[in-house]
Amino acid sequence: METKIMLAAALFFAGWLWSYLFLRQFLFNIVTAFPLIKKMRALREDLIAVGAMRYTTISLITCAVVSVIVLFLILRFCPLYLIISFFVGALLALAMLLNKLSPRNRPMFDTFCAAYCRFVPDDELRTAMFNKKTGQIKSRLKAMEIDGTFIPEFK
Repeated sequence: METKIMLAAALFFAGWLWSYLFLRQFLFNIVTAFPLIKKMRALREDLIAVGAMRYTTISLITCAVVSVIVLFLILRFCPLYLIISFFVGALLALAMLLNKLSPRNRPMFDTFCAAYCRFVPDDELRTAMFNKKTGQIKSRLKAMEIDGTFIPEFK
């Protein structure tokens, strides 16, 4: 009985970790990265390199493939109580992160800036994104005569 409880706890933690690592990244790509890249490319074609879209697509596919493999292994080889434990852990992690997956959330916007600054050809804009300074990003976009309203305001 103790072994079953320890296995359930381990699968609960594994589900939480899987959700935090892979599901969060998958949702970040869909909810934050793709929309911001599309907005930047709509404003000016050379504002962010084409490689940003490829990088995000590869990340999305990788997360999906790993998630499918993990889910297959869990569903195929685990008894029902371990499957339930895994999904409870995954749902708990998802519930903790769900309201934060938006470009309007400071940590998500900072994550975008840190990951995608290398795809910005303009040196000053790249530096502002690397430093995660929204005021500097907006002022550089204004100097480039580009509308920076897609940059969220943080307090």
